[in-house]
Amino acid sequence: MNSKKLIFTFFFIVLFGTSFSQQTEIVFLSGTDAANTVDWDFYCTDGMNSGEWTKIPVPSNWELQGFGTYNYGHDWSNKDIKLGKEHGLYKHSFEVPESWKGKTVNIVFDASMTDTQVKINGKLAGAIHQGAFYRFKYDISKLLKYGKENLLEVDVAKHSENESVNRAERQADFWIFGGIFRPVFLEALPKTHMNRTAIDAKADGSFNTFIVLNQSKGNYSVSVELFDLSGNKMGKTISAEIEKGTTETFVSGKFENIKSWNPEWPTLYDMKISLKQNELVLHTTSERIGFRTVELRKHDGFYINNEKVVFKGVNRHSFWPETGRCLSEENILEDIRLMKEMNMNAVRCSHYVPDKRFLELCDSMGLFVLDEVTGWQDGYDTIVGPKVIKETVLKDENHPSVVIWDHGNEGGWLFENEKWLQYWDIQKRPVICPWLLHNGVDTHHYPEYNQAIARNIFGNDPFMPTEFLHGLYDGGHGAGLEEFWRSYESSPLLAGGFLWVLADEAILRTDKPGTVYDSDGNHAPDGILGPHHEKEGSFYTIKEIWSPVQVEPLSINQEWNGTLFLKNKFIYTNLKECVFTWKAIKTEIGSTHKTTTGSGIVASPDAQPGETTRIQIALNDALKDADIFEFKAVNHEGYELYTWSWPVIQPSEKAGEYVAKNPEQSEIKVTENASSVTASTSRIEISFNKNNGTILSVKNETGFVSFNGGPVPVGIETQVTGTFWEVNKDGEFYFETNYSGYPHKTIWTLHKNGLLNLEAGALTENLNDIDFVGLSFSYPEEKVKGIKWMGKGPYRVWKNRLKGSNINIWEKEYNNTITGESFNNLIYPEFKGYHGNLYWAKLETTESDFTIISETPNLFFRLFTPEKPQHVQGGVYPPFPAGNISFLYEIPAIGTKFKSADKLGPQSQKGIYHGRYGDKSYPIKLWFDFKKQE
Repeated sequence: MNSKKLIFTFFFIVLFGTSFSQQTEIVFLSGTDAANTVDWDFYCTDGMNSGEWTKIPVPSNWELQGFGTYNYGHDWSNKDIKLGKEHGLYKHSFEVPESWKGKTVNIVFDASMTDTQVKINGKLAGAIHQGAFYRFKYDISKLLKYGKENLLEVDVAKHSENESVNRAERQADFWIFGGIFRPVFLEALPKTHMNRTAIDAKADGSFNTFIVLNQSKGNYSVSVELFDLSGNKMGKTISAEIEKGTTETFVSGKFENIKSWNPEWPTLYDMKISLKQNELVLHTTSERIGFRTVELRKHDGFYINNEKVVFKGVNRHSFWPETGRCLSEENILEDIRLMKEMNMNAVRCSHYVPDKRFLELCDSMGLFVLDEVTGWQDGYDTIVGPKVIKETVLKDENHPSVVIWDHGNEGGWLFENEKWLQYWDIQKRPVICPWLLHNGVDTHHYPEYNQAIARNIFGNDPFMPTEFLHGLYDGGHGAGLEEFWRSYESSPLLAGGFLWVLADEAILRTDKPGTVYDSDGNHAPDGILGPHHEKEGSFYTIKEIWSPVQVEPLSINQEWNGTLFLKNKFIYTNLKECVFTWKAIKTEIGSTHKTTTGSGIVASPDAQPGETTRIQIALNDALKDADIFEFKAVNHEGYELYTWSWPVIQPSEKAGEYVAKNPEQSEIKVTENASSVTASTSRIEISFNKNNGTILSVKNETGFVSFNGGPVPVGIETQVTGTFWEVNKDGEFYFETNYSGYPHKTIWTLHKNGLLNLEAGALTENLNDIDFVGLSFSYPEEKVKGIKWMGKGPYRVWKNRLKGSNINIWEKEYNNTITGESFNNLIYPEFKGYHGNLYWAKLETTESDFTIISETPNLFFRLFTPEKPQHVQGGVYPPFPAGNISFLYEIPAIGTKFKSADKLGPQSQKGIYHGRYGDKSYPIKLWFDFKKQE
């Protein structure tokens, strides 16, 4: 593309046959996003590739293009780190048509980091703009050469001359970049035109539109028309007069038969606004709007369209590893898709104003938005603050998704500036200060579960922590969420909550050799998603807990009558708008093969939001031979809300099936020496330590299987007190080990069919403050290729993050992912860790695959130990037992970056077990099949 020509991708506001000269003409000088850029001339004053003129794509952050200096926001306080204060100098030549003479021509920057000086043909376009995330513009009509070449020169300073800007934006807990990172364009408007069209459209179809003209030299009229997105006109044209000398007016009216906007039904309309003199149309523009009413009711909550809302949200940075804060259309779309997939209905734009396109897509796809003026933990002064607040409101005011203004964050406010949000916003949306009880809303960050003393569920004001359950590595987010949320739901003052944060911010370092992704230690690996949107385990936990359809707890077996109770937790949707399906499944131990024994569609019940309803599933004989029952809910747009699953049979029943399929019989031979005893059949040979009953070695037809070193009791102090072995009356090998405490007795039995059985005595002790308790074994990690299993999956679990992990058949290949750290090779689900509700597991190895089958209900299966991240903080690296393959009654919870697990609620406490003499408890019973797998 010739850089001296305008980009002839014109984004005209072209409406309904209005003539060309009356429209606002938009012409991009830069590209439109990170995937569609235009090269400009560029000179960097310091750091990488500085000191010479070259090219740079616009928009972009210059660090990601190999210029300048990388800095994280905390670097300003570290004297050993260079703080990059380079300038980026840009040049770009362009032409404007002769026909634009007499029009108002503005040059518009959607965002530039940070102090930005603009020249046209060597002359200043206006005062230097300060503030990195805001749309600003200059009227350059008198500086242009029409029909000729023009020169645009831009000087962007990475750090501001205004120290409040640096404190608000640059000394923050996020990456600090430089450059023109959002689009630059020209807008040409008719000589007399509308500068502002602010719209307050209510849920009942009434509206109030504020019109501001650039000049008033006569009598004018303004007309308002409404169209649906198919172009059909809604109702009549509504008009108002503007007298000569008046540049501002309101146009008010009401449209009938309007569908209101909300995240579940995000209905939009186009409002066409025309400025006329007599019958001559001077200027026409259009705004895409939604009709909705926002209220904050004191000591009650937020109401949108007269319905009380609970925000289920996440904090979001504008971020992509290879492009920084400069995003593509697909980046933005994917952010919203993933939030919606987690059943979120809200997003907080932390800690700055988002792309215009992000808000457009939140409007159309349906998300409530908290739009935030920057100020991480310091705010703008009274010089810059009012300016950027005005720019924020004027850019974002007509988006129905924007329902709340955030004035900074965690101290990033100056209360003298707050009034400007309400001054400029004709809708008078609520204003909050995240982390404060302010303006009647308590947004206190990172509360503990038992937060009380007149706050949250014990308070007197609507509460919604605008940051909570701070993620780090695999901790936080989903861990503890169920109990926090159920506790919060007990209060009528719950207004919602926002998890920290959507995605890890690991940036590609162009200043380092190779491919290096850097999250600045533990400052930025805190997402539900990886930096390229890889899904961590908490993703599915959140999806289940925040599903707007909830299934009341139940157990399912082959005698189940098919009754389910569904709770409608939508705000605006009747369950009759959803689709519900079910499936019954038969499985095979050791295989991923599944057979459907029955399936169907359930009639959608008529249940309004807040109601619990009963549905009846016609199962017939579907459960007679089934192992698993699945139930799926899909919303009116066809998106899965969640798929729940339950086991139909007990582990002992499934194990019995496997044993019955191994009818072969072989004489058992036994040999011994001073330290070991070896029992063998025609296909298997197993040696045991005579002193403690642990496996020393396993051998099958193909050679040795390196499974050994157990059972070793873990999580409890106990000693071996004696052993005994024999060939019993049935010709089976029997090895008994006795202990001073749990498990008191273990019994190995090698059967004639080659299956090895272990039974460990049930828990009878009174135990307190335990992280885990059960039995461990060893197997060389380097010999593992993968695993197939029946149980909860596919992600690992923690004691306080069991939701989102479903009973089914799963498989995964071995990986060594360190959550939030292995950025060059993030493979999810992680292979290693705790897994829930084991039925069976087939370990695939380089030696010989082997299968372990459990008869014990609710047994946890530990599969090796995840490597410890380099920068552990808080409670995000729970303990693991000795050995590397374990079978456990109890596992630990995981904490967050700021809180140890014990601060996150009852499920997050260490384990307690109080037995009673005569209890018919559940011993750990396992079957091992080491024979060569067919």
